Amino acid sequence: MSSPGPRAGGPTSRRSFTPAQKLAYLAAYDTAIKNNEGGAYLRTEGLYSSQITEWRKLRDAGVLARKKPGEKIGRLTPEQAEIARLRRQLSKTEQRMETTGVALEIMSKMHELLESLSKSSRDETPHTKP
Repeated sequence: MSSPGPRAGGPTSRRSFTPAQKLAYLAAYDTAIKNNEGGAYLRTEGLYSSQITEWRKLRDAGVLARKKPGEKIGRLTPEQAEIARLRRQLSKTEQRMETTGVALEIMSKMHELLESLSKSSRDETPHTKP
């Protein structure tokens, strides 16, 4: 007795996603990443990281926002690819600036604290010459 193979019912159609669905999946995936659950989210939804990467490129280039349901999404034009690259670069730079700002604020507060401690220790110890 032979068991039916994995394709016994014939080929299945490929899943397709509307631009709105892609944007929703991207938003949910970004939330999952913040909770360190990105891989689990992809497995649960049956998605691949390559799909997320491609959809991000399309989103960053503004392609997904301008498409109507059912309208085909083709490859990015060179201009759209450049826009997407520049938006990703801007986002990374803004994150670095925010991190640098926080670090500078902490360093400034540490400097103030050390000066305060140094001044109070000078005030408490008598200056005597041997």
